[in-house]
This record gives sequence, C-alpha cells and structure tokens, in this order.
Amino acid sequence: MNINSCNKVDKPSRRKIGTTRRSVSGLYPFRGVGPVDFESTLERDFLIRLETDRRVLDVVSQPSTIEFFGSNGQTYPYTPDYLVTYRAYPGPYRAPILIEVKPASELDEHLSKWKAKFRAAMTYCKERGYVFHLRHEPRIRDQRWKNAMFLQRYRQMQFVPEESEWIIGNLRKMGTATFDHLLARHFFGEVDRAIGISHLWHLMATARMECDWSQPLGYASELWMPDHD
Repeated sequence: MNINSCNKVDKPSRRKIGTTRRSVSGLYPFRGVGPVDFESTLERDFLIRLETDRRVLDVVSQPSTIEFFGSNGQTYPYTPDYLVTYRAYPGPYRAPILIEVKPASELDEHLSKWKAKFRAAMTYCKERGYVFHLRHEPRIRDQRWKNAMFLQRYRQMQFVPEESEWIIGNLRKMGTATFDHLLARHFFGEVDRAIGISHLWHLMATARMECDWSQPLGYASELWMPDHD
C-alpha cells in the first residue's frame, strides 16, 4: 500500500445542518477545498484552529448518528460534531478522532445528563479504531487559534506566483529562517517591505511555510518548510 492510498478516507453520510436560534451556523471553506458546516462560533473556531494542523487529512461535519439508552430505557439518537482523519505520513499513525464541541459552561451544567451518549460514542469509536474527544474553549481558543485568527486576513490575498516560489525555494535551501530574515532578504525599501510582510504572512496562512504554532507569531518567529511540501 502506498502513501497516497493510506491518505484516502471514505466519507460517511451526514445530516444537513440548519439554522438555530441560539447559535451562529454557516459554512467554513476548509483549506479552500470544500465547505465544512458549523453551528456555533466555537465550532467555527475549532475548524480555524484545525486547519493549521498539516497532519489533518480531512474533517467531516455531523459524520454519523449513534443510538444510546437513556435513563428511562428508551433509545435516543446522538450525532457528534466532527470526524477528523489524519495523514498516514509524515509521523506516527494517528487514529481518527470523533469530536464533540461544547462550551465549558454547558459541559459543567449538563455533563451528568450527557454521560450516556458520550459513553455510547466511546464504544462506537472503540469498535472502529477511532478515539472520542470533547473540545471546549480552553482546548480550542489557545495560542494556535490566536495565530490562525491573525492569519485569516492574509489567506485570500494574491501575489506573483514566481515571487512566492523564489521565497519558498530560498527557505528550502536554508532549512530554517526567521520571519525578519526572509523579509530583509527578499524585500527592500519601505513600500516593498510592507508588501513583503503581507506576502510572508500569506505564505504562512496558506500552509506554504510552517512555524511553532504554540508561540505568538512575530518578526522573530522561526519558519521552515512543511513536512508535506
């Protein structure tokens, strides 16, 4: 089996997400390939953060419905928010993760009531080689998310492709370089430097360059080529 075949995943069917009165719903253009549904700003922020992880192969919204037994003995449906799958390469194997996104305040208030459906999700995952995770604000809106939010404004910018390849090629030869070093090496003068700042952030926003996402982005940030490049 080659690397490309390992990186393929069959997408399960999903239910259509509608608007709700208590949340913000919409479609997020995940990596510019296909829209992914979200039903709240926290789910949207989860997708924005997830997009920066180059190990992620795919994310599917509302991937499947799981039946569980309530305290009254009746069965109820439960549909987790996302299924995240990972690339077979680079790095060690990572099992797909079935994820429920909930505000911390709701988890504190309703966790005892939701335990039955979460247990059913864990059983469902164990049978399929998946892992079940809960995600709330502290696990989503961290420094990685802050960096991703900062870069959002640069994603749709357009620059001369040959200039981008020139920068990328030099970074590949160097191995690593700081943001400021790349800026000084490729852009001269006040106007050119201002354009260069946006250009470099654009390359970061579109995953053409990698960094330590756990640290705040700045001129001293160390940059390198992604493993998948």
